[in-house]
Amino acid sequence: MCAYRVLVVDDSAFMRKIITDLIVRDESFNIVGTAANGREAVEKVKELQPDLVTMDVEMPEMNGLEALPLIMAAHPLPVIMLSGINEQGMKETIMALEAGAFDFIRKPSIAHAQDIEQVSKALLEQMHTAMQAVRSRLERKEANERKAALEQAKKTPMEKPPGQAVTEKRAGSQASADKPPVVPLASPPAASARPKKDAGKSVPTAAKQETKKQLSGTAATADRIDKPAVQPRKPVQAPHVQKKEDLSMGTGITSGQLKSSDPTAGKSMQGKDKAGLVKPESRKTVTSSASSTPAATTPPVTAPTAPAAPKGLSLKKGVHTSSFRKLVAVGCSTGGPRALKTLLERIPGDFPAPIVIVQHMPPNFTRSLAQRLNTLSPLRVMEAEQGMTLETGTAYIAPGGYQLRIVPGAGGKYTVSLKMEEARNGHRPSVDTMFESLLSLTSLERHLVLLTGMGSDGAKMMKKLYDAGVQSTFAENEETCVVYGMPRSAVELKCVRHLLPMQEIAPKLVQVVK
Repeated sequence: MCAYRVLVVDDSAFMRKIITDLIVRDESFNIVGTAANGREAVEKVKELQPDLVTMDVEMPEMNGLEALPLIMAAHPLPVIMLSGINEQGMKETIMALEAGAFDFIRKPSIAHAQDIEQVSKALLEQMHTAMQAVRSRLERKEANERKAALEQAKKTPMEKPPGQAVTEKRAGSQASADKPPVVPLASPPAASARPKKDAGKSVPTAAKQETKKQLSGTAATADRIDKPAVQPRKPVQAPHVQKKEDLSMGTGITSGQLKSSDPTAGKSMQGKDKAGLVKPESRKTVTSSASSTPAATTPPVTAPTAPAAPKGLSLKKGVHTSSFRKLVAVGCSTGGPRALKTLLERIPGDFPAPIVIVQHMPPNFTRSLAQRLNTLSPLRVMEAEQGMTLETGTAYIAPGGYQLRIVPGAGGKYTVSLKMEEARNGHRPSVDTMFESLLSLTSLERHLVLLTGMGSDGAKMMKKLYDAGVQSTFAENEETCVVYGMPRSAVELKCVRHLLPMQEIAPKLVQVVK
């Protein structure tokens, strides 16, 4: 029984030892090598071809963010980033997730054994989830290829056995040696292509002329070469049909599925077609709702508080008003930063509703995520703060370590409530908690979105809202999900109205809301 092959990358020899010891506790994984910087990691990946890489973000010579695209270009595979808690490390971690990293964990604190245990649990869970995602993607790809092959076989006309074709060809050659060649009369479609001088002649007259040409030796031969109208008929439409079939097979999309063209959603999962990827079943399915980050991560002592900033401070274009009748709520986890980038880049700054987002992420990282997305989106994007009034054209990201709710405020406005409650579904913030707060907001037109993520957080409350009359529900489809967990749970509960690839969600959402 072989195990998944793992490469550990960190500039600290001591940290490489800690991470290695944590990984080998699970017999599903085997360390095949280590590297001290990004440049060495790129070479080791080419040489060793591991199934998975754990990689430090900050390293000398070449850091993890610089090495990641080189690794993904040469040998696409799941990469889990190990991030420090300093501002630069968090910023680069968010960018690495956008560039195709599977997920990240905090580096463990060497001084606290409990923290090491928490990081170990989170790391192994992410590694199992990554391998399950690879297996699922390969199985789906193989199933699509089989289905496409069957459809191709049905469309392709039955061909004569090779032996029969050879026999007929030889018989035809012998016959042509014994008899002079006979030029077939043009069929009606071919006759329509005749030169204009024949246009007024009747079909019998044209036939007589052709017969006369056949008896005139070399003159008949020359006439056959010059006039395409009397060439043997060819299946004109065949090349077009074949081309269409080839295009449909190339997309990898089966009948009844939506088109998916996202080049990055699955890049890190694809390209691993070597037999060594199909490993022993460490977990047949990953249904654990445990957080992808340690639950015991220490949050800030007090909740963020909204400052009394004057209106119009933002340089973003668009109208920002607290008077609205529509609200969008989004939940995501593993693969979420990349999905959120795709979503928010495609929503205009004058969007007539606020967007409230729960992304499973530890404290401080959510602020870095908001800052990064704010530079990429036409919308204002910010980390939500206690008491903050929601406005249109703005996206609010729930801070790590807090449960976020939307509550009615004075003057018909809606505000953010943050509380340090227990984790729900293993998460804080939790999508279910945020969705649940929308149940009583019946005066609002509510639009719900579930994107890529492990587990089922958000699905239960999406179902409750759906049963309560909320019909605008979206989920990312399996083709573009990094992990098809949260969306799949909602689909299974039959509460998703729009199941779309990631790049199609924003345009449809804008259409529905506007």
